[in-house]
Amino acid sequence: MRNIHKNPEPTSLTQHRCNTNTDYDNYAEKDDLRESLVNEQRGICCYCMQRIYAESDKMKIEHNKSQSPNKFPQMQLNYGNLLGACLGGTGKPRREQHCDTRKGDDDISFNPADPERDVEILFKFPGSGRIEANDPQLQNEIDNILNLNHSRLVNNRKAVIDSFTQVLRSEKARDTDFVKYLATWEGKDGGQLEPFCQVVVYYLRKKIARMSSS
Repeated sequence: MRNIHKNPEPTSLTQHRCNTNTDYDNYAEKDDLRESLVNEQRGICCYCMQRIYAESDKMKIEHNKSQSPNKFPQMQLNYGNLLGACLGGTGKPRREQHCDTRKGDDDISFNPADPERDVEILFKFPGSGRIEANDPQLQNEIDNILNLNHSRLVNNRKAVIDSFTQVLRSEKARDTDFVKYLATWEGKDGGQLEPFCQVVVYYLRKKIARMSSS
């Protein structure tokens, strides 16, 4: 999971919210919203971090706090509550779903776009490809609400870290190279992020921390 730094909301959303009798369903400019969400998330899903595109058939607009009438309807047009998510196995059995599709109207206790909370310190990405949390509640949300430890996602994350460590060996990387690699995987160039980038970021931050303490 990666922190999301929200940009100014689309003008069309601001204008829509100022009208009378407005809600998410009658907001017609959702293409503006998709474009904005994908740009600020640097092209990756808010939860699983696989690639998303700003098209209605290639991503979902996620309400971190459900807009359901018996949940948080007042948050349905709150830009801080809106995220870009992958399709998450839409149309498949529930056991194969993940991210927003699996979550539905269920609640989770964190928002990757919350400026008051650093989600990157909440989760670990060991070489196994799993996502782990020290907090049992967070682990339950990862496993059972978002299903982020679905075998396909675990295998994809493991493949990314295995491929990266092979690169380190082939390039005979030195300790001084780790900072350079970290800048690349954190997207310091401002471009799109690599899918599942936080797996490598976590690995490199641990390596650099060990170097600093030795």
